[in-house]
Amino acid sequence: MADMNRDRPLSPFMIGPYYRPQMTSMSSILVRITGIASFGTAFLVVCWLLAAAFSEGAFESLNWLMTSFLGDIVMFLASWAIWYHMLGRLRHVIWDFGYCLDVPISEKLGWGMFIGATVLALFTAIVV
Repeated sequence: MADMNRDRPLSPFMIGPYYRPQMTSMSSILVRITGIASFGTAFLVVCWLLAAAFSEGAFESLNWLMTSFLGDIVMFLASWAIWYHMLGRLRHVIWDFGYCLDVPISEKLGWGMFIGATVLALFTAIVV
């Protein structure tokens, strides 16, 4: 049973005075956020394709948004989110096999995810 006489909370969800953020916890939270953001971007792309199927006016409006500078930024951030999420899932597969579980290595994997997603998103933006 949990010790109820502690001065700190039982869960790490109170970031601030009770819980010091760690690279592993922040990268895990960011994996969840990028998953949700990827879903939102997929919805935007589906709306773009549906607009193309339904009417020329609707497609022109969404096509203007998707091909504008703002659309380029959204698509770049979406590609970063997809790469980060994919690298996060790969990290969890490595952990599931029992490798790289030490804290210093886990922190390096978190930084590797962030740097790797940035490099891969830039590569995607340049090539595509």
